[in-house]
Amino acid sequence: MNNPIFKLDIPYMAGLFDGEGSVYVKQITEKRKGKNPCKVWKIRMEMSMTDKNVMELFHETLGVGTLRERRFLKEYAKNWKTQYRWSASHRQALYVCKLFWPYSIVKLEKLEKIIDHYEPDIQGLNDNIVDLALERELRE
Repeated sequence: MNNPIFKLDIPYMAGLFDGEGSVYVKQITEKRKGKNPCKVWKIRMEMSMTDKNVMELFHETLGVGTLRERRFLKEYAKNWKTQYRWSASHRQALYVCKLFWPYSIVKLEKLEKIIDHYEPDIQGLNDNIVDLALERELRE
């Protein structure tokens, strides 16, 4: 599987994730045992599919995140296919967001939230919104 011919290209992967993936970006108040509650960010990207080969290639090509087999209770999953779930959180999610950003359509706003969370002043802006035209100029 280490042959580069079998690796997926980023635009394909971004499109696949745009349709099949999910992004969770939220600031929550977390209660800690014996301590005062504090606000923390929950940042996570996930994608699930039943095609093991595609999921393994996706994970191998990105080189980040975790790929796990999702197990179901046998009594509920008698006729269900095995599901494979790739996930990445925090800085690994930022890395993936920056790769997928130029090709994303459906999940663009959420990817931008993650980028803006970690790099709010990369463009010299304080409103935490990625200026698409400026970002394209910076990438060229």
